[in-house]
Amino acid sequence: MTIMPSVPTGSPAERYFAARLPDRPLRLGCRRSHLARAYAQRVIDALHRVAPGLPVELVEIITSGDRHKGDLSTLGGKGAFMKEIDRALMLGEIDMAMHAMKDVPGDVPLPEGLVFAAYLEREDVRDCVIWREGSKYAGIDDLPPGASIGTSAVRRKAQILRHRPDLQVERFRGNVVTRIAKLDESDHLEGIVLSRTGVVNVGMDHRIGQVFSMDEMCPAVGAGVVGVQCRRADEGMVELLGLIDHAETRVHVTAERTMLHGLQGHCNSPIAGHCRTTEDGQLSLIGMVFTREGAHFAYAQEWDTRDRAFELGAYVAGVLNRKGARDIIAGIPH
Repeated sequence: MTIMPSVPTGSPAERYFAARLPDRPLRLGCRRSHLARAYAQRVIDALHRVAPGLPVELVEIITSGDRHKGDLSTLGGKGAFMKEIDRALMLGEIDMAMHAMKDVPGDVPLPEGLVFAAYLEREDVRDCVIWREGSKYAGIDDLPPGASIGTSAVRRKAQILRHRPDLQVERFRGNVVTRIAKLDESDHLEGIVLSRTGVVNVGMDHRIGQVFSMDEMCPAVGAGVVGVQCRRADEGMVELLGLIDHAETRVHVTAERTMLHGLQGHCNSPIAGHCRTTEDGQLSLIGMVFTREGAHFAYAQEWDTRDRAFELGAYVAGVLNRKGARDIIAGIPH
């Protein structure tokens, strides 16, 4: 479908890019889910703010990760959500692609010739609990021993069990809306843990129960960030997307993903990381690597100047590896 802006065409930006972009609607590729469409709309809205007259066509692509209902590790991990979209971009079937950065693996190089030309401003990075409809519980601490919680992320599972090793944490995949519906039909799950931003973006925020603090659950690398990818050779597209790139978010993502790459974790590795800018303008980067059940972990927090995001990420990865992160990752089957 083509999404047209509601403001007049013929803006200066539209005229500027007319000679640099295809003479047709721009095609934005994304996964076929409620959440992916919500994130894609954020991209479209951002583009219309800088170039009001540019039409954008949303192209929904069903990925291997969406079709497969089992363990993602059998498909090679989170990259299963990207392969078909990357292929469409490389073949010229779409002009740009939207990805949730927490789903972009750190141990697999990006396809040659593709570049993340924009990161939208980061949203809330915290995780939350959605309780089964009618639940009497208000927080994880209220659950009795042996109670069952669902999540799709090994990172969340490790941190839940680190705090409550007496709980049962089950793998629970699917789109956000579908997962909440399945939770309400469950006869044993008390709740599920999801990204708060994801729940808000699909309009289900009224179901949010407990919201974890950063100390209770360190977020995923890239949490809350939407990245927009295009072909590096498409200079006009790179330039256009550069207008919606959020500079501070790019700095934070650079530090986090450099750390992730340095750890060389695989799809079963519970890795968490978060970079922020402190009040005095420094970068602060926290990194954590857990065993699958959360009993053991490596932790590091370091600081550096804003222009050294890459160096900070590499340094934190080195500190974590010296504290045993590499042995933890090597000991997890994949």
